[in-house]
Amino acid sequence: MYSKAAVPGGGGAAALVGAVGTALAGMVGNLTTGKKKYAEFEDDIQRILKEAQVLQDRLLAMIDEDAKNFLPLSKAYGLPKETEEEKAYKEKTLEECTKVACSIPLEIVEVCYKAVLLQEELVGKGSALAISDVACGVQCLRAAMISGWVNVLINIKTIKDADYVADVNNRVKPMLDKGVEICDRVYADVEKQLS
Repeated sequence: MYSKAAVPGGGGAAALVGAVGTALAGMVGNLTTGKKKYAEFEDDIQRILKEAQVLQDRLLAMIDEDAKNFLPLSKAYGLPKETEEEKAYKEKTLEECTKVACSIPLEIVEVCYKAVLLQEELVGKGSALAISDVACGVQCLRAAMISGWVNVLINIKTIKDADYVADVNNRVKPMLDKGVEICDRVYADVEKQLS
């Protein structure tokens, strides 16, 4: 049975899918470490394993954090707006709660981008026997970044703080675009290797 509850929603789903994509980087790293054929990359693989674990843990934590951050916004929509004072209070509260609601989806894009860079590195350093898992990983991370971003877009259009909106667009949108481009390139590279 499906729920009508607003949370967990798209942000939590994005974090979960991102965690799966990051876990696949860890899996490829574990399948590579200690292999003579990849000995020259051992230090890099160990670093990738550590970084992937940190990113995966963060993404898993964000599933619940996103739900907690969205609840105040959903309640703020129900505030009264009969008087001018009530309207002003509701507008101010909605602005503050919307920024909080955007914080985790924005971080999802950033964390997944870092995980994409690890997957990109694994194309050349990870075990060829697990190269398909790199492709699966980047596809999960691509979906997670885009899903995080659309969860920002649906909320950010109501924010009147122009500096905040400009910062989000200037800081995160280029990262998203670059991350998607890397994912597409990595996937195409893996597909070519497997064909």
